[in-house]
Amino acid sequence: MGNRLTQIATRTGDAGTTGLGNNERVSKDSLRIHALGDVDELNSHIGLLLCEPLPDGVRALLVDIQHQLFNLGGELSIPGFELLKPAAVLELDEALAHHNAALPRLQEFILPAGTRAASQAHVCRTVARRAERAVVALGHAEPLNDAPRQYLNRLSDLMFVLARVLNRMDGGDDVYWKSERLARQNATE
Repeated sequence: MGNRLTQIATRTGDAGTTGLGNNERVSKDSLRIHALGDVDELNSHIGLLLCEPLPDGVRALLVDIQHQLFNLGGELSIPGFELLKPAAVLELDEALAHHNAALPRLQEFILPAGTRAASQAHVCRTVARRAERAVVALGHAEPLNDAPRQYLNRLSDLMFVLARVLNRMDGGDDVYWKSERLARQNATE
């Protein structure tokens, strides 16, 4: 990106349009801008999660994810451009395998709750899913590379796993859903 922002309030968006990285102007309610906004919101929520006490490895992973999400946003802002590389998806796969290996198998559904850090990770998970849906919708309307969609899909899974890791950080556990049907079933067994 050759031009750096030196003036934030430009008033160029007052008519309901915004500029893409290729200098094209589009409506602020376009599919592309929705996807960009959801990715930006996700990155902001990860920034909030980084304010919490975290294991060093998780902190470093989240900082890298923030940089990759910035690449993803850059790619979305320039139609036809590639900034997010397939290797970034593989890095998430490796992080998923690493962190999931230390967790017990789930026997029940869990609630998006627990510690504040784990709860924030769940917020990141749900925003990642929304961003993924926005990227999928954009991909139905315009050609897109596979990596942005795949990255958001893996990231949502990773945030679920990290929420479980963070709930266990100080000896805690997941917050399990209390299903009345399962309770009745277990009582009769």
